[in-house]
Amino acid sequence: MADNSKDDLLQLVKRISAYLTLKMSNLFTIASQKLDLFSVGALAGLAIAIVFTWKVFPSAPQPRQPKRQPTRATTSSGANSQTVTLDPSGASASSEDLRAQHVVDDFFQPVKPTLTQFVRQKFCEGRKVTCRLLGVVLEETSPEELQLKATVKSSVLEVLLEITKFCDLYLMERVLDDESEKRVLMALEEAGIFTSGGLVKDKVLFCSTEIGRTSFVRQLEPDWHIDSNSEITTQLARFIKYQLHISPSRPERLASNVFNSTSLEHFFGCV
Repeated sequence: MADNSKDDLLQLVKRISAYLTLKMSNLFTIASQKLDLFSVGALAGLAIAIVFTWKVFPSAPQPRQPKRQPTRATTSSGANSQTVTLDPSGASASSEDLRAQHVVDDFFQPVKPTLTQFVRQKFCEGRKVTCRLLGVVLEETSPEELQLKATVKSSVLEVLLEITKFCDLYLMERVLDDESEKRVLMALEEAGIFTSGGLVKDKVLFCSTEIGRTSFVRQLEPDWHIDSNSEITTQLARFIKYQLHISPSRPERLASNVFNSTSLEHFFGCV
């Protein structure tokens, strides 16, 4: 560092000397102008002062950074021994980079939306929803099964209650007798749909034919209809704004305004 400083100072002195030579040459060659001896003397004195300072006060050496000594780890196995050189700075840098990367990854980790956000996002354009019971809300898939029992899916209960918070929900199903109707209402009541949600028994509709269920949907004019019967879904496609077709087999899309899902809870990201 000291050698470089001296070289820089020497270059500066050379530039000043060259300037002085040029100045003095111009002064003596112009005969018509009076020689300004004071200016020449001042410049010459400045050059001598710089050279004197460089000689008397040499540049102070720059302090050197102490080098880290690598750590030597010795391992022995029997009569043989091995010496391994470890670079603590490299290991530390690698560890710090990895830690920083983890912090960045955690910070930008996408946050999964809540069920409420999912429902509002999916049904953003719907305030009235109609939904059949068999195969969607109930474990049973046929009216004949309802003559024996009715079981509400535990996995769909939370979704159903969330829908009732901001949608006008109607449930409907075809039944073969009055006992099946009572059995379904009892299952819904025991599941807490009438107490925990905004659903009332008057909004659970029953009919004896599939045509009657189709008429229910068209009369209510919902924004969304949820069904597991592909034939009814196809018939309603030109009358209902949006539909959700529930089928375990995930068939092809029935219409441009019909969405498919294996279950209601899967459609809302609960599975």
